[in-house]
Amino acid sequence: MSDEHHDHTPQRLGHDRAFAVGIALNLAFVAIESAYGVLAHSMALLADAGHNLSDVLALALAWGASVLGRREPSRRFTYGLGSSSILAALVNAMLLMLVVGGIALEAVQRLANPVPVATMTVIWVALGGIVVNTVTALLFLRDREHDLNVKGAFLHMAADAAVSLGVVLAGVGMIYTGWIWLDPVMSLVIAAVIVGSTWGLLRDSVNLSLHAVPPRIDTEQIREYLSGLAGVAEFHDLHIWGMSTTETALTVHLVMPGGHPGDHLTAKIADELRERYGIGHATIQVETGDERHPCVLASDHVV
Repeated sequence: MSDEHHDHTPQRLGHDRAFAVGIALNLAFVAIESAYGVLAHSMALLADAGHNLSDVLALALAWGASVLGRREPSRRFTYGLGSSSILAALVNAMLLMLVVGGIALEAVQRLANPVPVATMTVIWVALGGIVVNTVTALLFLRDREHDLNVKGAFLHMAADAAVSLGVVLAGVGMIYTGWIWLDPVMSLVIAAVIVGSTWGLLRDSVNLSLHAVPPRIDTEQIREYLSGLAGVAEFHDLHIWGMSTTETALTVHLVMPGGHPGDHLTAKIADELRERYGIGHATIQVETGDERHPCVLASDHVV
């Protein structure tokens, strides 16, 4: 059985505005940063611009997945398209890793052949990046713990703000020391920051795409809850997986020798799974444990 459908329209409209504003701000900044990166011969600025462009693509993918997730279930897609948010998170993480490779390769080449940098230009443009990325990150601050897509957007923007700060520090360092190699070195630091902020997103999105139990769900607590239900002798065929980056599903067979307890009890179990454990889509099958008709899915090793 499934829990009732809840209307999240205000929250979704808030996400739409956040994505639209974030994309517009970052597109404008990418254009400015790229132009000044070329004019200033700054690899750090160009690296940061490339990263910001990947973030625009990431925001667009996440927004598209959010829109697709609202589509009603169909005969072909009986769960709807909510799982597209998982694919978007995975693609975003992989995209960032590709960007890291390009940044690191160019930085190493620039270390071998340093180029003079217009440091004041670098500093002022990077200061603009701090403002843009911080404002964008704040748009996703509130809901980052409830949606992997939103969390990915927040992490991208927060990391970018930190990266822009690093570029400013590199520019200041070059002014006082004259060490032009600080620019490509900061590019490598940027790459390390991207990897660090992206690794968790990549891990979680891969796990969800493989139907792993979402990180926020404690399987042992749920097993204890099910085994403690009145009239339940045992349970099996327990499966928990993410239907999307925000929704969790559960299926289980409850062995109740006394017979089916009635819809009121199964409805209560579904309500408690939703309220206590955040599982909004529970399917519960009741069996009596008749040895003449054993369940072929009783073993934990059978799927």
